[in-house]
Amino acid sequence: MKPKVVVTRKLPDQAIEMLAPYCELDIWPAEDEPIPRKVLEQNIRDADGLYCLLTDTIDQTLLDQAHRLRVISNMAGGYNNIDVGAASRRRIMVTNTPDVLTETTADLTFALLMATARRIVEAERFLRNGEWRTWSPMLLTGQDIYGATMGIIGLGRIGSAVARRACGFNMRVLYHSTHRNELAEQELGVEYARLDELLSQSDFVVIMTPLTPQTRNLIGARELALMKPTAVLINAARGGIVDEQALYDALKSGVIWAAGLDVFEQEPAMPDHPLLSLPNVTALPHIGSASIRTRVRMAKLAAENLLDGLAGKVPKCLVNKEVMEEN
Repeated sequence: MKPKVVVTRKLPDQAIEMLAPYCELDIWPAEDEPIPRKVLEQNIRDADGLYCLLTDTIDQTLLDQAHRLRVISNMAGGYNNIDVGAASRRRIMVTNTPDVLTETTADLTFALLMATARRIVEAERFLRNGEWRTWSPMLLTGQDIYGATMGIIGLGRIGSAVARRACGFNMRVLYHSTHRNELAEQELGVEYARLDELLSQSDFVVIMTPLTPQTRNLIGARELALMKPTAVLINAARGGIVDEQALYDALKSGVIWAAGLDVFEQEPAMPDHPLLSLPNVTALPHIGSASIRTRVRMAKLAAENLLDGLAGKVPKCLVNKEVMEEN
């Protein structure tokens, strides 16, 4: 008898083709709508595996109903949507897809930085609205990128990839992380700095740290006030790292110059979100890893993780390794 696997969203065909021969699949058919909570609660009761996305909240209440569940495969670089502790207590393996999206997300982060600094979206809207009347010396002027100082908060895989791109723009790169990255310091010439130093010296502050209890609201009113009035804040990590009300106030009052956001505390962000009303905000709908090649690779890696876990093997991207040690 094949193990039952609940899949919370329509997936690329390549992932389904990997799973179908070995699993009984219960797939929520919508591509653009998350599975309703009540449906997930019902379907997971007799499931052996769960293939989920970052938009699915996998908490203790849900896991209490999943009596047969052995593996949770998250098609995402992070896993803050999953109560990993609750899963571990039930000896449920949790996996993610971290490495395959590194370069794609770094590309998007740098593209967002450039678009924000040079007011690309604002300029495109200006043109399409028929507002372009003549050339003007200071029309839609932005901030220079080449030779500027970038401060990266969180120099992990993606942060390091962003730093490599900054080197091509002859930028000075500061970073702040929980641990020193001496390899990156040697290879890329990045400089470690205390958070306050990074904020006060950087022309571009790029957030690349995971969302944890320690990083929630890491950037608030005090931290924004330390930044240059010409500074640009880029967040392509997780929305909860930035106090959004404090950011709105800082952008509205000119404490900082602009922000580029790929993430929000509550997603999807609604059109009436206060930050979306500001002309100095460039906003995207969480598309950091959204290239065709990368999303297919993520889907296939999540399928591979799931199949390995169901077969009793150690998945390639196991988050809670203590589960295997206990077993």
